[in-house]
Amino acid sequence: MLKSILLTALTLAIALVGGAGSVWLALDRDFGFGTVTIGNWTAFPDHGTPAADPYSRARFSREADLALGRAEGLVFTARRDSDGRPLLLECRYRIHGSLPPARFWTLYARDADHRVITVEGGRAPALHSLALLRGADNTVATTVSRHAAPGNWLAVAGSGPFSLVLTLYDTAITSSARIAEVELPGITREGCDG
Repeated sequence: MLKSILLTALTLAIALVGGAGSVWLALDRDFGFGTVTIGNWTAFPDHGTPAADPYSRARFSREADLALGRAEGLVFTARRDSDGRPLLLECRYRIHGSLPPARFWTLYARDADHRVITVEGGRAPALHSLALLRGADNTVATTVSRHAAPGNWLAVAGSGPFSLVLTLYDTAITSSARIAEVELPGITREGCDG
């Protein structure tokens, strides 16, 4: 009798811990059904649509993000540079290349807790398409660093891992057939402090 109770309790404990752990893992990682990866950028085109999977909905609810519908835009996130190394606030990065056509886009950095990284001195925490220097071939080159840089500079502060978020508003690439044709800018590490 006691053996049956102990085995039942052990089975329930394993089921609860295993179930809770798998849900935590699914909500904490950037993988999901319908994920699109282009280079080191990842997007979830079904977020904000009725086709979104339950884990995506839960992740967005937990992070208090506002999901864009397909007609509104698409959000790409990068956590690694073009060489596959994690993005670190102690390092200087160059984002270079062309961007897909969009009516408006923004680029900002967020920390490991998904908070927008702000810097002292009133500097804007994001870059946007209306106030950016472009090359003659319409490419964009931006420096992401804790130290000031000439040209387009996205200022960050602190230390540890971070991610870059590129949001394209009112873009034609939101249909899944066109997403595969998109080119996004590369992220090159140029050096690190200390």
